[in-house]
Amino acid sequence: MNEILDWLLDTVQAVDPVVRVIVAGLAMMLETSVLVGLIVPGDTIVIVAGTAVDNLAEGTWLVLAILIGSLIGESIGFALGRWLGPRIRFSRVGKLIGERNWMRAELYLRRRGGPAIFLSRFLPVLHSLVPLTVGMSGFAYRRFLAWTVPACTVWSVAYVSVAAVAAESYRELSDSLHYAGYVFVGIIAAFLVLVYIAKRIIGAREARHLELDDATEAPADDVKD
Repeated sequence: MNEILDWLLDTVQAVDPVVRVIVAGLAMMLETSVLVGLIVPGDTIVIVAGTAVDNLAEGTWLVLAILIGSLIGESIGFALGRWLGPRIRFSRVGKLIGERNWMRAELYLRRRGGPAIFLSRFLPVLHSLVPLTVGMSGFAYRRFLAWTVPACTVWSVAYVSVAAVAAESYRELSDSLHYAGYVFVGIIAAFLVLVYIAKRIIGAREARHLELDDATEAPADDVKD
């Protein structure tokens, strides 16, 4: 396994750092854009890019690129929601998402307001639909940013840090430990398991706000802070 990991890590590190940063930022812009985020594996690209980080400056630039890319993507979703929301929702692509998912995103924002924007970054499907739903709701853009910037920052720092630590741990052990590759895989796997558990916990705690059995909901522009 060490030989395979050496080749993979060396290949990624051989890519120009500027190119790695740009690719990661673009990947996150697509991953957080409306609907596109359902098919673009942004987290995988970020982990791969993070394995090439070997100093604080590179890590900082990568986090900033991912953060900016995420905010651009979510801002695109917000703008599309503000200007074309209903058209997208009832388009052929929008129908593939399912009316139930659109309703869940809409009701979640109505019931939870700002916290829905923060938490949706860590929930499947909703992380792509909520920015567009926020744009349709009349929620102010500055309030949207106030909630989504912290969420995107937490996400970016966590993924880059874990990938960098895993790669650095492997490099330090690879010369003396034949099975050092398993250390790398173990760190990444443990992190992804923790992410999965965290998402499940958040989903379980927020489930009551996502139920579609409330007959008396507030108007679409009446959302909490």
